[in-house]
Amino acid sequence: MKQPVVLIGVGEMGSVFARGLLRLGHPVYPVTRDTDMDALARQVPEPAMVLVSVGEAALQDVLDGIPAAWRNRLALLQNELLPADFPQLEQPTVISVWFEKKPGQDAKVIIPSPAHGPNACLLHGALGTIGIPVKVLASDTELLFELVVKNLYILTSNIAGLRTGGTVSELWRDHQDFARQVATDVITLQEAMTGQCFVHEQLIAAMLTAFAGDPDHKCMGRSAPARLARAIEHAERLGIAVPTLREIAAAS
Repeated sequence: MKQPVVLIGVGEMGSVFARGLLRLGHPVYPVTRDTDMDALARQVPEPAMVLVSVGEAALQDVLDGIPAAWRNRLALLQNELLPADFPQLEQPTVISVWFEKKPGQDAKVIIPSPAHGPNACLLHGALGTIGIPVKVLASDTELLFELVVKNLYILTSNIAGLRTGGTVSELWRDHQDFARQVATDVITLQEAMTGQCFVHEQLIAAMLTAFAGDPDHKCMGRSAPARLARAIEHAERLGIAVPTLREIAAAS
């Protein structure tokens, strides 16, 4: 029998990974809010992987409570994720998820999901069994770029959508100058948060590839106001000017 996988968080996204892992032949042990992780770690001390599929707001509390036996087996999939969010982990697996899963619907792929780390190939194989493509990355540098692209996509579309509404294709077709202003603020913030410089047009081109992957994707999800507030909080903490984000916040 193949090694088991521990799944922390059994929501819509976690259910997709669980299905792929089960098809690949890995037993899956779910962790819910009522699960004693220390007790489960004694029963399953050497899982192939511990996949943390909770929302980004719950990530730090979960990481703080991970049993020692599991800490070098973690895989993360949260949005708005950067290396500064998991400095306590030596070598996690990270996947930047580019598919949607809503209640009552199958997973909808936008573009292949990049993954890097010890269990990137396991994620590639598991999701491949259910038709979801994964791109295995070769380096931490590639992963950082992909995480910033995902953040740029989410924050630009969500925050710009607070003013424009509509879809991502409409945003770029009808409000490109405004979208670029938002994207510039977001990139400036991402550079400050990572301590790295990026070629802005490369990031924007990658974002547009994702726009093209699902042109009818709605810009403004229900998390948009909270994402804007968090972005401004980060900017204030880092002393970064984000004039367009502040203008949108003032008008909201």
